Amino acid sequence: MAGFLRKLLPKRFRKDGITIPVVRLQGPIISGGGQFRPTLNLANVSPVLEKAFAMKDAPAVAISINSPGGSPVQSRLIFTRIRELAREKQKKVLVFVEDVAASGGYMIALAGDEIIADATSIVGSIGVVSGGFGFPELLKKIGVERRVYTAGENKVILDPFQPEKEKDIEYLKSLQLEIHQVFISMVRERRAGKLRDDATVFSGLFWSGTRGLELGLIDGLGDMRQELKRRYGQKTKLELVTAGRGLFGRRIPGVSPVSLEGAASGLATGLVEAAEERALWSRFGL
Repeated sequence: MAGFLRKLLPKRFRKDGITIPVVRLQGPIISGGGQFRPTLNLANVSPVLEKAFAMKDAPAVAISINSPGGSPVQSRLIFTRIRELAREKQKKVLVFVEDVAASGGYMIALAGDEIIADATSIVGSIGVVSGGFGFPELLKKIGVERRVYTAGENKVILDPFQPEKEKDIEYLKSLQLEIHQVFISMVRERRAGKLRDDATVFSGLFWSGTRGLELGLIDGLGDMRQELKRRYGQKTKLELVTAGRGLFGRRIPGVSPVSLEGAASGLATGLVEAAEERALWSRFGL
């Protein structure tokens, strides 16, 4: 009878401890993605976030981040969604950094009311980068003539098969500066009163968790489980929130059947994307 009556009580009055929902954000931040390489973007992340914030009796949502960055647009969209849900559900957001929260990964981390990392985590890289390859002589060497017709003099700006033009580079850098300023404004707003006055903070450099704490980029050093138990009691339980599952129990966010030709094409694309992802991680020695 006592057990039955205990179940009727709201969870916050029970003696079996508080349950904190945990959302794990892992990987590069890229719009799209597929079955060969899951990525972080608003479409993939929103359902999991909404599920976590819907847990009424939880006083906070814990978000684990392990990302080298990627799309500034998707990073900002995820950041905004987290803050919207935090206000709507009136919950505290605690962000925990795993290996790395850099560039777009750090932009998402800014959604936390507090950011906690390991002493050896990598944080920062507050900057904007664009990259590519140039092949201006390749087609000539293999005897191929490229034909491009445009309406608009700038439609082939930064074409990899043409020599670089100074005005194109200047234009790209002006866009990067605009995006960088947005990133800087976000950091200054979210880390107000905590950020150290250091010129290197916005230079694109990245640091260990220990140095990040000194610079005011994070709030503390620690481990998710121990930190949550310290805050909410030793009986605190962590519940990992995951995406919904399909008919046969498989997690299939937005994946539809493909043909053999489509699968082959996807595999080739996946190999290129995997190389790009490897390059993102390798910037931080990972």
